[in-house]
Amino acid sequence: MISTVLVANRGEIACRVFRTCRELGIRTVAVHSDADEHALHTRLADAAVRLPGSTPQETYLRGESIVKAAVAAGADAVHPGYGFLSENADFARAVLAAGLVWIGPPPEAIEAMASKTRAKHLMGIPSLDHVTENDLPVLVKAAAGGGGRGMRVVRQLADLEAELTAARAEATSAFGDGEVFVEPYVEGGRHVEVQILADTHGTVWSLGTRDCSLQRRHQKVIEESPAPGLTDQLAQELGDLAIRAARAVAYEGAGTVEFLISPDNKAHFLEMNTRLQVEHPVTEAVFGIDLVALQLRVAEGEPLDSDPPHPQGHAIEARLYAEDPATDWTPQTGTLHRLAVPNGVRLDTGYTDGDEIGVHYDPMLAKVIAHAPTRAEALRKLAGALDRATIHGPITNRALLVNSLRHKEFTTAHMDTGFYDRHLPDLTHQTPDPHAPLAAALADTHGRSRFGGAWRNVPSQPQLKRYAMAGEEHEVHYRHTRTGLTADGVRVVHADAGRVVLEVDGVQRKFEVAAYGDDQVYVNATTLTALPRFPDPTAQLAPGSLVAPMPGTVVRVAEGVTVGAQVTAGATLLWLEAMKMEHKITAPVTGELTVLHAGLGHQVQVGALLAVVEPT
Repeated sequence: MISTVLVANRGEIACRVFRTCRELGIRTVAVHSDADEHALHTRLADAAVRLPGSTPQETYLRGESIVKAAVAAGADAVHPGYGFLSENADFARAVLAAGLVWIGPPPEAIEAMASKTRAKHLMGIPSLDHVTENDLPVLVKAAAGGGGRGMRVVRQLADLEAELTAARAEATSAFGDGEVFVEPYVEGGRHVEVQILADTHGTVWSLGTRDCSLQRRHQKVIEESPAPGLTDQLAQELGDLAIRAARAVAYEGAGTVEFLISPDNKAHFLEMNTRLQVEHPVTEAVFGIDLVALQLRVAEGEPLDSDPPHPQGHAIEARLYAEDPATDWTPQTGTLHRLAVPNGVRLDTGYTDGDEIGVHYDPMLAKVIAHAPTRAEALRKLAGALDRATIHGPITNRALLVNSLRHKEFTTAHMDTGFYDRHLPDLTHQTPDPHAPLAAALADTHGRSRFGGAWRNVPSQPQLKRYAMAGEEHEVHYRHTRTGLTADGVRVVHADAGRVVLEVDGVQRKFEVAAYGDDQVYVNATTLTALPRFPDPTAQLAPGSLVAPMPGTVVRVAEGVTVGAQVTAGATLLWLEAMKMEHKITAPVTGELTVLHAGLGHQVQVGALLAVVEPT
């Protein structure tokens, strides 16, 4: 039996595997980069081994270093998690060659299916080797890995070469494999997948369907099980195809077979992921199982029951990202001061209060999962939990998730992979609480006063505080009187440093307030920035300035981009890589490039001046 497991991964999935191992009495070993020295997964493991460096290429993609770490720490098994080397057959072979148990499918099965090009050939699907105008639109995809990295939709033939180059660079960075391929892009399709689990004795389970149609940049955002709206016949067909794919490569362990369902309800095979998926918790909830525990059982040679458990209810998962969907999904960094969700939902995370969100890895903070007897109940439960969650730190996609879960197209199960292309502006539009600035000001006044804002014998002058909220400035006026704090049109029922109660139009409303540093304030689900009473008139950038929207590394500079060059509005000048995704920096106007501070390989911080284009 397995006694010690090293998880060749980081963050949420490492913590998830450790949780099951602890329940089974198995020791755990973490590997960590320098950036992850104090990360939650490093702290949770019984032992940890350093991988020198911070980038994935230096650390989590170095298979030989991870195998050495497992041997040095006395591990007898390796769990790959997802991403990184989880679908690398050579890594699986190296683990087995070291005399360790590989908690995953045989290397030969990985080799056959982990490369999407080989998998399509195995399933009898021809490749698109020469693209013409008649083939458009097409999708450029990385042959290895997943998570939306190395994927590009191409609608103009002239854009194909540039998108192939970008996809190769992104795939190499994320998976250490730059192979890409092209396939037809199905407009208006739904992304549906089947979870399978196979043992070493010939049993293969099909554990129902999952719908993963809500995606940004081809990376899943909301997933659910079972996939709604499928006919019994189509669901059975998908399950049969998934089992056929598994048997075709003598599969063992957990895997997922993915399909695109066209508007006419035809199934198109996409790929097989030879690993545990990010969205596995919805299947666990519906079938009442622990997939990690079953992976361990299969790896130990134990047989599965002849039939899987019977599914019950509906489960939905939302991925909480540190990113701003309203600004092209820009990744966010900084301190996660507080993360908590109400009771009744599952929270899988790789972070805890006070952790730093850095630039080197995926921006996912957590997964929140709700399970209920019906889809409608699960939707309401998850949306309510996210709405009431405490999230103090970088900007997140929380509002997008809540609005998505309550959108009519989603609640009626008429969504497809173009959902965010159609609805993003509406889903990211926020109507912040107009009384949040007042609550913040009152809490601040109480926190700064020795007497908690006690009344004065002499009437005071109105107090003024300024806050930035949802991109706009708000001024708050209030005063101390013999009866307490007053503000126009609002009665202050209670105010202290952490809680304010206001009576508005006869209704008492409660505000939980938390402040960090001198300027960050959180009032319920609203984020505010305290502003100085008198703005700094010198804090302005020259027209045409380009600043870094996030911390990252300059990975490419467009040909001919030098000081003095003439550039056109919208032209890409350089590419930043942050959190394993590439982001284009484009010219804001047509003109002359008069300043260029960014060079290839430069590390830049958010707000750093990259270049200046002087309009002509």
